[in-house]
Amino acid sequence: MKPYMVGWSHLPFGKHPELDLEALITHSARGALQDAGLAAGQVDGIWLGQLNGGFVPDNFCASLVLQADDELRWTPATRVENACASGAAAIDAACNAIEAGRAKVALVVGAEKMTGISGPEVTRVLGNASYVREEAAIGLTFPGIFGMIAQQYFERYGDHSATMARIAAKNHANGVRNPYAQMRKDLGFDFCNTVSDKNPMIAAPLRMTDCSLVSDGAAALVLVDESLADQFPRAVGFRARAQVNDYLPMSRRDAASFEGPRRAWEQALNQAGCNVHDLSFAEIHDCFTIAELLTYEAMGLAGPGQGERPLLDGTVYPGGALPVNPSGGLKAKGHPIGATGVSMHVLSAMQLCGEAGDLQVPGAKLAGVFNMGGLAVANYVSILERRH
Repeated sequence: MKPYMVGWSHLPFGKHPELDLEALITHSARGALQDAGLAAGQVDGIWLGQLNGGFVPDNFCASLVLQADDELRWTPATRVENACASGAAAIDAACNAIEAGRAKVALVVGAEKMTGISGPEVTRVLGNASYVREEAAIGLTFPGIFGMIAQQYFERYGDHSATMARIAAKNHANGVRNPYAQMRKDLGFDFCNTVSDKNPMIAAPLRMTDCSLVSDGAAALVLVDESLADQFPRAVGFRARAQVNDYLPMSRRDAASFEGPRRAWEQALNQAGCNVHDLSFAEIHDCFTIAELLTYEAMGLAGPGQGERPLLDGTVYPGGALPVNPSGGLKAKGHPIGATGVSMHVLSAMQLCGEAGDLQVPGAKLAGVFNMGGLAVANYVSILERRH
C-alpha cells in the first residue's frame, strides 16, 4: 500500500533553552496528530529520527514520543539514526512498514536538541559521524571535511568561493520569509563573499556563511496507507523514494564526485518517470554551501564543474525554472540533525498543498527532497506529489 502524508507540524528552529528534547518531541507529535485529525490511539507505529550522539544524556529516546498522548502507550516505537539523514531514514522506515502492510497509520517525528552543550562538544559529536579512525581521530571536523572537498573542487574547476557565496545569499534571502527559520536575515552577496570579523574563515575556503547553524528543533508528520488517504482533506504521496549508501571512509572514494547523491537522484527520478526539469522545486541538503553546489551537479541541473550555471542563469532562485531551498535550506532555517529530513518533507508537502504562505512556489506540483548523512554517505531522495 502506498504511503501518504496527511498531517504535519513544524516547530520554529533555533536556540530554545526553554525546551528540552522531550518537549520538542511531544509538541511536534501532538501538532501532527491534530493537523491530521487523528486520535493518538489510531497510530500503529512510531518512528523517531534523532542522532543524539551526546547532544543530550538520554540514549533511549524512542518512547519519549509516547509522552505526547497516553493513547500512544503500547504503540511500537523505534529510534532511527543515519547521521544527518536520520529524519529521512525515519520516514523511509515508516513507509516500508506501510508498504509491507504492517501499519496503516504511522507517526514520524524528527527532533534534536543541540544547544545544551558547548560549541566544541557539538563539533566533537558531529565529527564522530565521520570515519573516526581516519578522520575525526586526526582532528578533522565536518567543516574541515567539507572544506577539503571544496578545495578539491576548486583544484579541479577553479575558485568557486563566489559561487558558494551566491548560494548562501540566496538561502538567507529565502529564509527571511520562513517563519520556522532560525536566521531570518538577508545577508547579501557581498557580506557572504567577504571574509571579515563577522564572517570569519572557519575551514578554508569555507567562511561562517558557508556553514549551517547549530539548532534545536522538531518536525513531525502522519503517514497513512492508500486505503485511508481519501478520508483526509489533503494527501501528499511518494511518487518515488530512493536510498543509496556509500563507503564511510573518504579514503575509499572520490568524495568530491558526490556519486552517492547522484545515484540516489537517478534512481528516484527514474522510478518517478520524470527528469529533474519536471520538478517544481527542491529542498536539498545544504549543510555547507559546497554541498548545495555539488548537489546541483548530482541531480542533473549542471555538468561536472558547472554547478554555478543554475545560479548565474537564475534557475534555482524564487521565480526560476527550479527554485532550490525556497525554505532557506539548512543554511538559514537551521539544522537540528534528526529534524532536518522530516522538516524538508513537511515544508514540501505544504508547498504542494498551497499552504506555504510567503514561501509558496506558485503552481507547485512535483517536489524533490534530498537529505544526506555524513559526506555523501547516506543519501535519501523523495519525489513528492499531491493526491488531492
